[in-house]
Amino acid sequence: MQPTHYNMFEAACSTRQAISCLADKWTMLLLMALAEKPYQFGELRRKVECISQKMLTQTLRKLEARGLVKRQVHKANVVTVTYSLTLLGESLIKPLESLQQWALVYGDQIVDQ
Repeated sequence: MQPTHYNMFEAACSTRQAISCLADKWTMLLLMALAEKPYQFGELRRKVECISQKMLTQTLRKLEARGLVKRQVHKANVVTVTYSLTLLGESLIKPLESLQQWALVYGDQIVDQ
């Protein structure tokens, strides 16, 4: 049953759940990296400084389960796995770029406090 109203302050609200899914330490960074191009696991780990292998794995699995990231296995002489954004993931890039621009303007003020 679809709710007739949305209130992100209510725990069961899908809006709140969607925001909570995106509001962790690594999600935005990984989505912004994947907006540049598809990456292999090791490339992503080098791109996003200080992320552990465990957190990278957990975050990519979460993003894949939520339909934001696609995991593609390439079978050749050596099996490689590539991660890329889905259409749903791509739909987040403009809002995330806006947040990134805000952080460029006001980030120092927040860090200096």
